[in-house]
Amino acid sequence: MQTMFRYNWLVREEWYRWCEDVPVEELQRTRTGGVGGILHTLFHIIDVEWSWIQELQGKSGFQESFESYKGLEKVRKLDAAFRPEVEEFVQSWELSMETRPFFEPRPNGTMDVDAWGEVMRHVIAHQIHHVGQLSVWAREIGKKPVSANLIGKGLINPQLLS
Repeated sequence: MQTMFRYNWLVREEWYRWCEDVPVEELQRTRTGGVGGILHTLFHIIDVEWSWIQELQGKSGFQESFESYKGLEKVRKLDAAFRPEVEEFVQSWELSMETRPFFEPRPNGTMDVDAWGEVMRHVIAHQIHHVGQLSVWAREIGKKPVSANLIGKGLINPQLLS
């Protein structure tokens, strides 16, 4: 699981660099699908990752809207502010946490119960899903998207394979 979080963070950093060469109007343009545009989607990925990790720890999630984060540097700063705590939680993950119950009240008064491991994998899959949308939008504006390839990113230490 830790490898997949590192993969997501690495890919997200690559998308930030990709955005540096795109006019801000393109980054903010509302697009078909997803939560809006390119920058809004990056903001949403950060928000969801942070909020779920906070919820698992019994803390309140992020409540701000994208309106305050409409620039690439603002989104990057938000990510940089949240990442250390998220990374600490991911690095402290233990097998015993996999099946720990997470109780989520629903608006209709019922309670969903999910395993912490499910929630963590949802967070991983959530970014991967949205990166697919970013890739489609990149092609729509005539730019090559960031590679989604996990292989070759140096995320697994080859010495551990011996």
